[in-house]
Amino acid sequence: MRIENEHFRRRGGRAAAVLSAVVSLLAAGLTALFVTGSASAAPAAGSYSLKNVASGLCLGVPGAGTAAGTQLAQSACSGAANQTWKLTASGSGYTLAAAHSAKCAGVRDASTSAGKAVEQQNCAGSATQVWTLTLVSGNTYRVVNSNGGKCLNVKDSSTASGALVQQNSCDSVTSKSWTFTASGTVPTDPPTEPTNPPTNPPTNRPSWPTANGSQAVSSTIEVSGTYDGGMKRLYGSGDLGSGDQDEDQPPMIKLADGATLQNVILGAPAADGVHCAGTCTIKNVWWEDVGEDAATFRGGSSSTVRTIDGGGARLAEDKVFQHNGVGTLVVKNFQVDDFGKLVRSCGNCSTQNARHIQLQNIWATAPGTSLVGINTNYGDTARISDVTIYEDGDRDMKICTKYKGTTSGEPSEIGSGADGTHCIYSASEITYVD
Repeated sequence: MRIENEHFRRRGGRAAAVLSAVVSLLAAGLTALFVTGSASAAPAAGSYSLKNVASGLCLGVPGAGTAAGTQLAQSACSGAANQTWKLTASGSGYTLAAAHSAKCAGVRDASTSAGKAVEQQNCAGSATQVWTLTLVSGNTYRVVNSNGGKCLNVKDSSTASGALVQQNSCDSVTSKSWTFTASGTVPTDPPTEPTNPPTNPPTNRPSWPTANGSQAVSSTIEVSGTYDGGMKRLYGSGDLGSGDQDEDQPPMIKLADGATLQNVILGAPAADGVHCAGTCTIKNVWWEDVGEDAATFRGGSSSTVRTIDGGGARLAEDKVFQHNGVGTLVVKNFQVDDFGKLVRSCGNCSTQNARHIQLQNIWATAPGTSLVGINTNYGDTARISDVTIYEDGDRDMKICTKYKGTTSGEPSEIGSGADGTHCIYSASEITYVD
């Protein structure tokens, strides 16, 4: 009997050991599932905002800085380009590129250590810039660096705006989970849109407006204060209705020094568009079919600043904006489709001087020859930032074309591209969408 009892005790011991091992394995598996989740339900490639689960704030580049080495931080979600991340497949993971800078999120110094800064870097496809996405639930993921296996995390699990982002060991702490939200859908284009619109425009690119009625204009409208068109379409008739490229035709609208034109759609025919004498502001104005030029700028002094803010132009056989005056022309938050040059500094005016052009936040859709043309021999400058070009992979649209200006005859083209003196921009300021 003692032997039988010993036999049963041994069998019972083995069974208990097996049961204990099974329980341990199940517990480990459940723990692993809880901590690491599943990587099988990653979002589709595209543009997203990443909202931290703990703070409700979004991942971004502070101050919309474009310099490599800028540490990422969280801030109130705004949908701005510096909080929009382009998710692109790379090997078994993804890269995350900031929409405003085209730079990639990566771990500083390719470190594998916990607490190391996550920053924007020049995209190189290295492991420290590749992230795998581990599903937590719904559209929420842990973002795991492929180099060190550590998770994107807000430092000290802070919920404060401006708190810096780093990598840290992966676990279920909510500051290591991020909700991916698609950056938006493109509104359906009205019938007057180009027949081949871009397939992946940034979400902050506005759609073309619908006119609030139409009105024929037979003589130039003179503006000395503010003219608000209430989004009515104006089109030329009579002397303004030829629709040709005659450089001597009158403008649809003439702005006195200090005048403002806003909320207008210029239809076809548009004559010679808008003339501005000195300082002026053109805000939310849309040219559906550019005539000779969309707008021409004259007069002024070296301190004169003219500003075009918002709006768009399309179907310009040659120039959209002609800078014939003195001082600076700023074009920002503007879209241009099917054009010759967006801005040209006069290359053969009878009186020549230094002219300055600034392009900020521009969407340009091919075909297009050049964004800007300047005359280096007169000291012209062009400063260019935040440009998105839709070009079907051709990459033949020039960013900045340089000429040798003259006071008679035609100026000669002498080159193109950034030089830090006349054409001032970096390659990271230009984003191409195919």
